[in-house]
Amino acid sequence: MVETAEKRMVLAEFLDWDDGTETRYELVRGKVVAMAPTSARHSVIASKLSAALEAGLRRPCYVGTNAGVVRPDRDDTFYEADLVVSCTPLHADMPTIPHPTIVVEILSPSTADHDRGSKLYDYRRIESVQEIALVASEQRHVEIWRRRGAKWEVEDLIGDAALELETVGLTIPFATIYADSGV
Repeated sequence: MVETAEKRMVLAEFLDWDDGTETRYELVRGKVVAMAPTSARHSVIASKLSAALEAGLRRPCYVGTNAGVVRPDRDDTFYEADLVVSCTPLHADMPTIPHPTIVVEILSPSTADHDRGSKLYDYRRIESVQEIALVASEQRHVEIWRRRGAKWEVEDLIGDAALELETVGLTIPFATIYADSGV
């Protein structure tokens, strides 16, 4: 039996592609990967964090949800981050939010390995990204990755801590992030 090779896509093909369903996808090194549906807890945490960011950001900075993120040096990868902060104006013809400075991923049991793996690796390769927050959805726990020149530092926060986003001068208490989530 002859097996057919899996068709790989480049970014332009992926952005034009539609499978006719409501399924969300990412493009990972040319391979189209379906995303797991978000849980209610994930959705509430994303909403609370987005509202806190929007309320605290100063223009021209803004927050985008389910935001497309690409590595400028790759044409075969497109991630959909839970939240992205950018201070670069968005124009109507842009398929992704330009020059993200902060990327937030809310970790679910089914997505944590991918979010901590190739996504985190690739986000750190984007020159404009200064902070990456990995927000747990099952417990009050946030890892904040910060660019320090050529190095990255990680701060591990638990319990009743607060998420400090140095790039935009904003501190968000865990009580705000996890409000109404049952965590």
